[in-house]
Amino acid sequence: MILDIVYILLGLALLVKGGDYLVDGSVAIAKRAKLSEMVIGLTVVGFGTSMPELLVSAQSAWMGNSGIAIGNVVGSNISNIALILGLTSIVNVIPAQKITLKIDLPFMLLSFVLFVAIAMTGSVGRVAGVIGVLMLICFVSYQVRQSRKAEAALAKENPEAHAEAELMALWKALLLVLVSFLAMVFGANILVEGASNIARLLGVTDRVIGLTIVAIGTSLPELFSSVMAAVKGKTDMAIGNIIGSVTFNILCVIGVSSIITPIMDTNIGFAFDYALMIFLGVLLWLFLRSKHLLERWEGVILTIIFIAYLTKTVVVG
Repeated sequence: MILDIVYILLGLALLVKGGDYLVDGSVAIAKRAKLSEMVIGLTVVGFGTSMPELLVSAQSAWMGNSGIAIGNVVGSNISNIALILGLTSIVNVIPAQKITLKIDLPFMLLSFVLFVAIAMTGSVGRVAGVIGVLMLICFVSYQVRQSRKAEAALAKENPEAHAEAELMALWKALLLVLVSFLAMVFGANILVEGASNIARLLGVTDRVIGLTIVAIGTSLPELFSSVMAAVKGKTDMAIGNIIGSVTFNILCVIGVSSIITPIMDTNIGFAFDYALMIFLGVLLWLFLRSKHLLERWEGVILTIIFIAYLTKTVVVG
């Protein structure tokens, strides 16, 4: 019991400091690469924090466990939008850029709808997986090109401010991001292990542990990186992290997993979860579209939806 408590405390410490340094390193990379913080959130931070989902789903697909391969991605996306963006916007109101509303969110919703349409046929095959990966590559390439154009224009307007931002050496920023990712993944793993052991000692079943502690635990890297970004006022990076993560989950995690081996039985038992994922994506777009902000009361609504979903999943199944 004492060792498990140590695991939880150490895991939390690694997540907090990892999220802190991840934001610092990512901002430095953005400036060095002449990319916006939003694009770095979509790519470096968003994709990096989704690596655990990629490994879990790819291994599950290889072993023929479609339930985990699909449930891991859909559950993570629901958690990312409802819980993580909800809590992050409570910490700090999140503004939305025009490109987020016109390009990023519509593309995210398109990936949701295409995935669900294919999944409801009963399987996700290799061709669909290749198309998903190619869509992601095209999306990221477009974002990088547009961001560099915008950052170059800003640098011309205010060259002094742009130069002042480039203080950290690129190798140091990359090392900081890598170490931060490793610290957060390790921190999340030992926190989940410690909490799971304590839960079992208290008589909680493995099923409930998986749906609560493990489900939330696998989203802790996204949670802490987004919250730390919001605390530091880097709200573009916070929302970019989530949009990047959920888009990566659909197009790359499912894409790569289905390329390794087609994912079967994707239409069994997930209809409600698919519908909720799309609903949350539309709701997020509507919230941001109203005032170009994700306000605190909207964050509360998203968090309540997640709590209700988690309760329904545990109680009803």
